[in-house]
Amino acid sequence: MNKNTADILVCPKCQNDKALELAIDEERGEDVIAGTLACQDCENEYPITNGIARFVAVNDDYCENFGFQWQKWKDIQIDRLSGHSLSEKRFLGDSGWSPEWIKNKLILDGGCGAGRFSDVVAGHGAHVIACDLSSAIDACRETTLIHDGRVDCIQASLFELPFRQGTFDGVFCMGVIQHTPDPAMVIQSLPRHLKTGGKLAYNFYEKSIFCWGQFIKYGLRLFTRYMSVESTLRLSHFLVKLLFPITYFLAPIPKIRILNFFLPICASHSSELNKDQQLTWTLLDTFDWYGPRYEKRQRHWKVAQMLEAQGMIEVESRSGIVQAIQK
Repeated sequence: MNKNTADILVCPKCQNDKALELAIDEERGEDVIAGTLACQDCENEYPITNGIARFVAVNDDYCENFGFQWQKWKDIQIDRLSGHSLSEKRFLGDSGWSPEWIKNKLILDGGCGAGRFSDVVAGHGAHVIACDLSSAIDACRETTLIHDGRVDCIQASLFELPFRQGTFDGVFCMGVIQHTPDPAMVIQSLPRHLKTGGKLAYNFYEKSIFCWGQFIKYGLRLFTRYMSVESTLRLSHFLVKLLFPITYFLAPIPKIRILNFFLPICASHSSELNKDQQLTWTLLDTFDWYGPRYEKRQRHWKVAQMLEAQGMIEVESRSGIVQAIQK
Protein backbone atom coordinates (compact mmCIF):
# COMPACT_ATOMS: atom_id res chain seq x y z
CA MET A 1 0.00 0.00 0.00
CA ASN A 2 1.34 3.39 -0.95
CA LYS A 3 1.79 5.67 2.05
CA ASN A 4 -0.22 8.40 0.32
CA THR A 5 -3.22 6.08 0.05
CA ALA A 6 -3.59 6.28 3.83
CA ASP A 7 -4.83 9.87 3.31
CA ILE A 8 -8.06 8.65 1.68
CA LEU A 9 -8.73 5.73 4.03
CA VAL A 10 -11.26 5.81 6.87
CA CYS A 11 -12.67 3.17 9.19
CA PRO A 12 -15.34 1.18 7.31
CA LYS A 13 -17.15 0.49 10.59
CA CYS A 14 -17.33 4.10 11.83
CA GLN A 15 -17.62 5.74 8.38
CA ASN A 16 -16.36 9.04 9.77
CA ASP A 17 -13.77 11.37 8.24
CA LYS A 18 -11.04 10.71 10.76
CA ALA A 19 -7.74 9.46 9.40
CA LEU A 20 -6.62 6.00 10.37
CA GLU A 21 -3.39 5.76 12.32
CA LEU A 22 -0.71 4.06 10.20
CA ALA A 23 1.97 1.94 11.89
CA ILE A 24 4.65 0.59 9.56
CA ASP A 25 6.47 -2.68 10.23
CA GLU A 26 8.06 -3.09 6.78
CA GLU A 27 8.39 -0.70 3.86
CA ARG A 28 10.04 -0.43 0.46
CA GLY A 29 10.31 3.17 -0.60
CA GLU A 30 6.76 4.55 -0.56
CA ASP A 31 5.22 1.08 -0.40
CA VAL A 32 4.06 -0.23 2.98
CA ILE A 33 4.55 -4.01 2.91
CA ALA A 34 3.46 -4.79 6.46
CA GLY A 35 1.86 -2.82 9.26
CA THR A 36 -1.51 -1.81 10.68
CA LEU A 37 -4.17 0.84 10.26
CA ALA A 38 -6.01 1.70 13.47
CA CYS A 39 -9.25 3.60 14.13
CA GLN A 40 -8.94 5.92 17.10
CA ASP A 41 -12.72 5.92 17.71
CA CYS A 42 -13.77 2.25 17.64
CA GLU A 43 -10.25 0.88 18.19
CA ASN A 44 -10.56 -1.56 15.29
CA GLU A 45 -7.23 -2.48 13.71
CA TYR A 46 -6.74 -3.50 10.10
CA PRO A 47 -3.61 -5.35 9.03
CA ILE A 48 -1.40 -4.58 6.04
CA THR A 49 0.16 -7.76 4.68
CA ASN A 50 1.93 -8.40 1.38
CA GLY A 51 1.51 -4.70 0.60
CA ILE A 52 -2.30 -4.86 0.87
CA ALA A 53 -4.46 -3.12 3.48
CA ARG A 54 -7.07 -5.66 4.56
CA PHE A 55 -10.47 -4.61 5.89
CA VAL A 56 -12.13 -8.03 5.57
CA ALA A 57 -12.57 -10.66 8.26
CA VAL A 58 -12.36 -14.28 7.11
CA ASN A 59 -16.08 -14.76 7.88
CA ASP A 60 -17.02 -11.85 5.58
CA ASP A 61 -15.68 -13.49 2.41
CA TYR A 62 -18.72 -15.04 0.70
CA CYS A 63 -16.91 -15.50 -2.62
CA GLU A 64 -14.15 -18.04 -2.06
CA ASN A 65 -14.68 -19.23 -5.63
CA PHE A 66 -13.53 -15.87 -7.04
CA GLY A 67 -10.41 -15.88 -4.91
CA PHE A 68 -9.63 -19.37 -6.22
CA GLN A 69 -10.34 -18.64 -9.88
CA TRP A 70 -8.33 -15.44 -10.06
CA GLN A 71 -5.36 -17.07 -8.38
CA LYS A 72 -5.56 -20.01 -10.80
CA TRP A 73 -6.25 -18.07 -14.00
CA LYS A 74 -4.79 -14.67 -13.15
CA ASP A 75 -3.07 -14.05 -16.51
CA ILE A 76 -5.55 -15.08 -19.21
CA GLN A 77 -7.67 -11.90 -19.17
CA ILE A 78 -4.74 -9.49 -18.77
CA ASP A 79 -4.17 -8.10 -22.27
CA ARG A 80 -0.42 -7.53 -22.07
CA LEU A 81 0.21 -10.94 -20.46
CA SER A 82 -1.84 -12.97 -22.94
CA GLY A 83 -1.32 -11.04 -26.19
CA HIS A 84 -4.83 -9.74 -26.88
CA SER A 85 -6.79 -6.51 -26.42
CA LEU A 86 -10.13 -7.93 -25.28
CA SER A 87 -10.09 -6.32 -21.84
CA GLU A 88 -9.21 -2.87 -23.14
CA LYS A 89 -11.90 -3.02 -25.83
CA ARG A 90 -14.51 -4.14 -23.34
CA PHE A 91 -13.57 -1.56 -20.73
CA LEU A 92 -13.50 1.44 -23.08
CA GLY A 93 -16.74 0.31 -24.74
CA ASP A 94 -18.65 -0.39 -21.54
CA SER A 95 -17.41 2.61 -19.54
CA GLY A 96 -17.59 5.17 -22.34
CA TRP A 97 -14.38 6.70 -20.95
CA SER A 98 -11.73 7.86 -23.37
CA PRO A 99 -8.01 7.19 -22.83
CA GLU A 100 -7.48 10.97 -22.77
CA TRP A 101 -9.97 11.39 -19.93
CA ILE A 102 -8.53 8.49 -17.93
CA LYS A 103 -4.99 9.87 -17.83
CA ASN A 104 -3.93 11.23 -14.40
CA LYS A 105 -7.32 10.47 -12.81
CA LEU A 106 -7.85 8.73 -9.46
CA ILE A 107 -10.06 5.72 -10.23
CA LEU A 108 -11.73 3.11 -8.01
CA ASP A 109 -12.11 -0.42 -9.38
CA GLY A 110 -14.89 -1.99 -7.30
CA GLY A 111 -14.43 -5.76 -7.48
CA CYS A 112 -11.12 -5.95 -9.35
CA GLY A 113 -10.57 -9.72 -9.48
CA ALA A 114 -7.11 -10.39 -10.90
CA GLY A 115 -6.83 -6.79 -12.11
CA ARG A 116 -8.11 -7.19 -15.66
CA PHE A 117 -9.49 -3.66 -15.90
CA SER A 118 -7.23 -2.04 -13.32
CA ASP A 119 -4.35 -2.99 -15.61
CA VAL A 120 -6.05 -1.31 -18.57
CA VAL A 121 -6.81 1.90 -16.68
CA ALA A 122 -3.32 2.11 -15.16
CA GLY A 123 -1.90 1.52 -18.63
CA HIS A 124 -3.68 4.70 -19.73
CA GLY A 125 -1.99 6.70 -16.98
CA ALA A 126 -4.52 6.70 -14.13
CA HIS A 127 -3.83 5.98 -10.47
CA VAL A 128 -6.09 3.06 -9.55
CA ILE A 129 -7.36 1.87 -6.20
CA ALA A 130 -8.23 -1.77 -6.88
CA CYS A 131 -10.61 -3.26 -4.34
CA ASP A 132 -11.82 -6.83 -3.89
CA LEU A 133 -13.44 -8.83 -1.11
CA SER A 134 -11.68 -12.09 -1.88
CA SER A 135 -8.09 -13.30 -2.01
CA ALA A 136 -8.17 -12.35 -5.70
CA ILE A 137 -6.70 -9.06 -4.46
CA ASP A 138 -3.33 -10.81 -4.09
CA ALA A 139 -3.47 -11.87 -7.74
CA CYS A 140 -4.33 -8.28 -8.69
CA ARG A 141 -1.30 -6.94 -6.85
CA GLU A 142 0.93 -9.45 -8.60
CA THR A 143 -0.39 -8.69 -12.09
CA THR A 144 -0.28 -4.90 -11.69
CA LEU A 145 3.06 -4.36 -9.92
CA ILE A 146 4.53 -3.43 -13.30
CA HIS A 147 2.70 -0.09 -13.20
CA ASP A 148 5.19 1.52 -10.83
CA GLY A 149 2.84 2.13 -7.92
CA ARG A 150 -0.09 3.40 -10.01
CA VAL A 151 -2.26 0.49 -8.78
CA ASP A 152 -2.89 0.23 -5.05
CA CYS A 153 -4.69 -2.90 -3.85
CA ILE A 154 -7.15 -2.88 -0.94
CA GLN A 155 -9.06 -5.91 0.38
CA ALA A 156 -12.50 -4.69 1.39
CA SER A 157 -16.21 -5.28 0.94
CA LEU A 158 -18.24 -3.13 -1.44
CA PHE A 159 -20.73 -2.82 1.43
CA GLU A 160 -18.12 -1.30 3.76
CA LEU A 161 -15.60 0.55 1.64
CA PRO A 162 -12.85 2.28 3.64
CA PHE A 163 -12.67 5.45 1.53
CA ARG A 164 -13.57 9.07 2.16
CA GLN A 165 -16.66 10.22 0.32
CA GLY A 166 -16.11 12.42 -2.73
CA THR A 167 -12.61 11.06 -3.34
CA PHE A 168 -12.51 9.58 -6.85
CA ASP A 169 -12.64 11.04 -10.35
CA GLY A 170 -14.08 7.78 -11.60
CA VAL A 171 -15.62 4.61 -10.18
CA PHE A 172 -16.29 1.45 -12.13
CA CYS A 173 -17.74 -1.92 -11.17
CA MET A 174 -17.57 -4.51 -13.96
CA GLY A 175 -19.21 -7.93 -13.74
CA VAL A 176 -19.59 -7.82 -9.96
CA ILE A 177 -22.96 -6.34 -8.93
CA GLN A 178 -24.98 -9.48 -9.68
CA HIS A 179 -22.72 -11.61 -7.48
CA THR A 180 -23.38 -9.62 -4.30
CA PRO A 181 -26.12 -10.40 -1.74
CA ASP A 182 -27.68 -6.92 -2.13
CA PRO A 183 -27.09 -5.46 -5.62
CA ALA A 184 -29.26 -2.40 -4.98
CA MET A 185 -27.12 -1.39 -2.01
CA VAL A 186 -23.95 -1.63 -4.10
CA ILE A 187 -25.51 0.28 -6.99
CA GLN A 188 -26.61 3.12 -4.72
CA SER A 189 -23.59 3.28 -2.41
CA LEU A 190 -20.68 3.49 -4.86
CA PRO A 191 -21.59 6.95 -6.25
CA ARG A 192 -20.97 8.63 -2.90
CA HIS A 193 -17.25 8.04 -3.36
CA LEU A 194 -17.22 10.21 -6.51
CA LYS A 195 -16.17 13.83 -6.70
CA THR A 196 -18.56 16.32 -8.25
CA GLY A 197 -18.40 15.68 -11.99
CA GLY A 198 -16.92 12.22 -11.43
CA LYS A 199 -17.87 9.41 -13.80
CA LEU A 200 -19.53 6.11 -12.90
CA ALA A 201 -19.63 2.93 -15.00
CA TYR A 202 -21.45 -0.32 -14.24
CA ASN A 203 -21.44 -3.59 -16.17
CA PHE A 204 -23.65 -6.45 -14.96
CA TYR A 205 -25.71 -9.44 -16.04
CA GLU A 206 -28.91 -8.20 -17.64
CA LYS A 207 -32.22 -9.78 -16.60
CA SER A 208 -34.21 -10.70 -19.69
CA ILE A 209 -36.40 -13.39 -21.18
CA PHE A 210 -33.38 -14.79 -23.04
CA CYS A 211 -32.00 -16.12 -19.73
CA TRP A 212 -34.57 -18.91 -19.98
CA GLY A 213 -32.58 -20.24 -22.92
CA GLN A 214 -29.85 -21.18 -20.44
CA PHE A 215 -32.19 -23.46 -18.47
CA ILE A 216 -29.53 -26.19 -18.16
CA LYS A 217 -27.09 -23.73 -16.57
CA TYR A 218 -29.66 -22.48 -14.08
CA GLY A 219 -30.85 -26.00 -13.33
CA LEU A 220 -27.28 -26.93 -12.42
CA ARG A 221 -26.84 -23.74 -10.40
CA LEU A 222 -29.56 -24.90 -8.02
CA PHE A 223 -26.87 -27.28 -6.76
CA THR A 224 -23.49 -25.84 -7.75
CA ARG A 225 -23.78 -22.66 -5.67
CA TYR A 226 -23.66 -24.90 -2.59
CA MET A 227 -20.84 -27.12 -3.84
CA SER A 228 -17.21 -26.89 -2.80
CA VAL A 229 -14.72 -25.14 -5.04
CA GLU A 230 -13.09 -28.48 -5.83
CA SER A 231 -16.38 -30.10 -6.87
CA THR A 232 -17.35 -27.11 -9.01
CA LEU A 233 -13.98 -27.23 -10.73
CA ARG A 234 -14.38 -30.94 -11.49
CA LEU A 235 -17.85 -30.35 -12.93
CA SER A 236 -16.58 -27.44 -15.04
CA HIS A 237 -13.69 -29.54 -16.37
CA PHE A 238 -16.10 -32.34 -17.29
CA LEU A 239 -18.57 -30.07 -19.09
CA VAL A 240 -15.87 -28.17 -20.98
CA LYS A 241 -14.06 -31.35 -22.03
CA LEU A 242 -17.36 -32.74 -23.30
CA LEU A 243 -18.77 -29.66 -25.03
CA PHE A 244 -15.87 -27.38 -25.99
CA PRO A 245 -15.19 -29.29 -29.26
CA ILE A 246 -18.82 -28.71 -30.26
CA THR A 247 -18.77 -24.97 -29.48
CA TYR A 248 -15.38 -24.60 -31.21
CA PHE A 249 -16.79 -26.24 -34.35
CA LEU A 250 -19.98 -24.16 -34.34
CA ALA A 251 -18.38 -20.79 -33.47
CA PRO A 252 -17.31 -19.82 -37.05
CA ILE A 253 -20.67 -20.76 -38.60
CA PRO A 254 -23.15 -17.85 -38.84
CA LYS A 255 -26.70 -18.49 -37.62
CA ILE A 256 -25.90 -22.02 -36.41
CA ARG A 257 -23.48 -20.81 -33.73
CA ILE A 258 -26.45 -19.48 -31.74
CA LEU A 259 -26.80 -23.08 -30.53
CA ASN A 260 -23.76 -22.49 -28.31
CA PHE A 261 -25.90 -20.17 -26.20
CA PHE A 262 -28.04 -23.09 -25.03
CA LEU A 263 -25.16 -25.33 -23.97
CA PRO A 264 -24.15 -25.39 -20.27
CA ILE A 265 -20.66 -23.98 -20.78
CA CYS A 266 -19.65 -20.35 -21.30
CA ALA A 267 -17.90 -20.70 -24.64
CA SER A 268 -15.29 -18.04 -25.47
CA HIS A 269 -14.21 -18.07 -29.11
CA SER A 270 -12.64 -14.71 -29.90
CA SER A 271 -10.45 -14.54 -33.00
CA GLU A 272 -7.84 -12.77 -30.82
CA LEU A 273 -7.29 -15.99 -28.86
CA ASN A 274 -5.61 -19.18 -30.02
CA LYS A 275 -7.38 -22.50 -29.43
CA ASP A 276 -5.62 -23.21 -26.13
CA GLN A 277 -6.50 -19.74 -24.85
CA GLN A 278 -10.13 -20.20 -25.93
CA LEU A 279 -10.22 -23.48 -24.01
CA THR A 280 -8.72 -21.89 -20.88
CA TRP A 281 -11.04 -18.86 -21.07
CA THR A 282 -14.05 -21.16 -21.55
CA LEU A 283 -13.07 -23.19 -18.49
CA LEU A 284 -12.60 -20.01 -16.45
CA ASP A 285 -15.95 -18.55 -17.50
CA THR A 286 -17.77 -21.86 -16.98
CA PHE A 287 -16.37 -22.10 -13.45
CA ASP A 288 -17.39 -18.44 -13.05
CA TRP A 289 -20.95 -19.42 -14.02
CA TYR A 290 -21.34 -22.20 -11.50
CA GLY A 291 -19.20 -21.09 -8.55
CA PRO A 292 -20.83 -17.88 -7.24
CA ARG A 293 -23.19 -18.10 -4.29
CA TYR A 294 -25.27 -15.26 -5.77
CA GLU A 295 -26.37 -14.40 -9.28
CA LYS A 296 -28.95 -11.64 -9.15
CA ARG A 297 -29.43 -10.23 -12.62
CA GLN A 298 -30.51 -6.59 -13.01
CA ARG A 299 -32.57 -4.60 -15.51
CA HIS A 300 -30.51 -1.71 -16.87
CA TRP A 301 -33.41 0.74 -16.81
CA LYS A 302 -34.04 0.02 -13.12
CA VAL A 303 -30.36 0.59 -12.33
CA ALA A 304 -30.57 3.88 -14.23
CA GLN A 305 -33.65 4.88 -12.23
CA MET A 306 -31.83 4.23 -8.94
CA LEU A 307 -28.98 6.51 -9.98
CA GLU A 308 -31.30 9.25 -11.24
CA ALA A 309 -33.17 9.11 -7.91
CA GLN A 310 -29.86 9.90 -6.24
CA GLY A 311 -29.44 12.99 -8.38
CA MET A 312 -26.86 11.65 -10.82
CA ILE A 313 -26.93 13.23 -14.26
CA GLU A 314 -26.33 12.18 -17.87
CA VAL A 315 -27.43 8.67 -16.98
CA GLU A 316 -27.23 6.39 -20.00
CA SER A 317 -28.15 2.73 -20.06
CA ARG A 318 -28.37 -0.24 -22.35
CA SER A 319 -28.43 -3.98 -21.79
CA GLY A 320 -26.04 -4.77 -18.94
CA ILE A 321 -24.42 -1.33 -18.91
CA VAL A 322 -25.10 1.97 -17.11
CA GLN A 323 -22.99 5.14 -17.20
CA ALA A 324 -23.58 8.30 -15.17
CA ILE A 325 -21.99 11.48 -13.79
CA GLN A 326 -22.04 12.74 -10.20
CA LYS A 327 -23.82 16.07 -9.99
